[in-house]
Amino acid sequence: MPHPNESANAADRAKHATTGARLVVDTLVAQGVERVYCVPGESFLAVLDALHDETARIETIVCRHEAAAANMAEATGKLTGRPGVAIVTRGPGATHASIGVHTAFQDSTPMILLIGQVARDQMDREAFQEVDYRRMFGQMAKWVAQIDDPRRVPEYLSHAFHLAMSGRPGPVVLALPEDVLSDACEPMPVAPAAQRVQASPSAAQMERVRELLAGAQKPFVIAGGSGWTRAACDDLRRFAENWQLPVGVAFRFQDTFDNEHPNYAGDVGLGINPALGARIRDADVLLALGPRLGEATTAGYTLLDIPKTKQTLIHVHQGAEELGRVYAADLPIVSGLPEFAAQLAALAPPASSAAFASFAWTGTADEAHRAYLEWRKPRPMPGDVQLGEIIEQLRARLPDDAIVANGAGNYATWLHRHFAYRGFRSQLAPTSGAMGYGVPAAIAAKSLYPQRAVVALAGDGCFLMSGQEIATAVQYGLAVVFIVVNNGHYGTIRMHQERHYPGRVHGTQLTNPDFAAFARAFGAHGETVTQTAGFLPALDRALAAGGPALIELRVPKEASTPAATLAQVQEQGRKLRGEA
Repeated sequence: MPHPNESANAADRAKHATTGARLVVDTLVAQGVERVYCVPGESFLAVLDALHDETARIETIVCRHEAAAANMAEATGKLTGRPGVAIVTRGPGATHASIGVHTAFQDSTPMILLIGQVARDQMDREAFQEVDYRRMFGQMAKWVAQIDDPRRVPEYLSHAFHLAMSGRPGPVVLALPEDVLSDACEPMPVAPAAQRVQASPSAAQMERVRELLAGAQKPFVIAGGSGWTRAACDDLRRFAENWQLPVGVAFRFQDTFDNEHPNYAGDVGLGINPALGARIRDADVLLALGPRLGEATTAGYTLLDIPKTKQTLIHVHQGAEELGRVYAADLPIVSGLPEFAAQLAALAPPASSAAFASFAWTGTADEAHRAYLEWRKPRPMPGDVQLGEIIEQLRARLPDDAIVANGAGNYATWLHRHFAYRGFRSQLAPTSGAMGYGVPAAIAAKSLYPQRAVVALAGDGCFLMSGQEIATAVQYGLAVVFIVVNNGHYGTIRMHQERHYPGRVHGTQLTNPDFAAFARAFGAHGETVTQTAGFLPALDRALAAGGPALIELRVPKEASTPAATLAQVQEQGRKLRGEA
């Protein structure tokens, strides 16, 4: 028979006990998480129950697909610099969410994916929906772990937040066994909010940067990648002005530098302005601030020589493992972008501004910007809807702080070429090239910044990979404007098909719904535009709708890219095959 004091102590412990799920939510609160994105599952019902008590501090946004939930978390990480959080169930939920994890990894975005897991006593039996997440996510996350003791929840989550933001940012995946979440345990202290930790350049490295730039004849700057802040972008601008340098931006990081600034030279990515590509190839000193210099930014690794560039390369990156991965830099520097940009802003040119006329590169920034302005002028395309003009109208109508999101597809080339991004974090786009990204990313953006205009641009194929999330936008009253470019096929793949197998169209055709009616079925505003003149009035009505709105733009299949029609692509393919 237990001693009365022991019984009293046991009752007291039970009275003050907590659970793994409660510790998960307590830690999220301590980390400053204001919203989580999820599709509910029985494997983490205990977490949902704990979130029920924290609705004043954490908003739970319920999505219609786990891929959308993960993409929303990734977009949150992009916009805020702190990990976005998605919670999904085991098996199918986790595999659906993997696309967002892959995007976060390739885009270097801080993100945390929490996965409900089978109970510990059922593991390694191929239990219902059981997956070993360490093996599944091993190559697409910075860290994958499983919490097998509820008392260690604060420790694991603290490590997850720190790791997601440190070095090269990225996703962390934590599996939460169902019984770990529901089991009672003694209360545990939660860690304080994770602080960003990054390296800084040394004085010697900054002096070497100064020497290399001062001795250059044709210097050029490529900025981009994750980890930037508004202050860092301002510092970059001051540096470019002080040194009169032309600045290009890496693929889908166009909001790193004001596109209207006289030092802006254009985006260095897919469909690059040939004049800009030539300028980079001819540069003698190349300062790469933040980008990985991956496939898209280097035009399939053809823009720069491998492994040693002919340009003197100064490569600054947050992750030491990225330096020298493809390109052996003359001056590799591990540093956070705010830390490096602050020192750049204070880096004095070797001569006074009055003596700048003696520098070989004086005037090249103006030349590069004029070439960019010429490049972004709309070109005629087949059909009655001119996408170049519409993107110009969109830019003129939206405020400077508007957020524009897109996924993957040829339609995005018009956006990249003709839209001018003015402010930091006004662009949401996957460098991973993931379709279906723009719709959920825009919904996340509107949930974070309800006062800002948010537009999602999607192709017909891209849109229908996540179009059901209009229901999420309606449910939470998020007034996103969705613009769907409908050309009735998978345009990018059709372009490559015609280039490599001209005239042999197979597997790229689409049969689409009436997208405007589709939107109205969810309770959103919807209309169709078939002529350029109809777009701006439709946009005004969509922005004034007071809720989600969709505009369908109908364009012909023949309109492939701003630079070529399908017929021209097919002719190129025939020439490549020697058939012309």
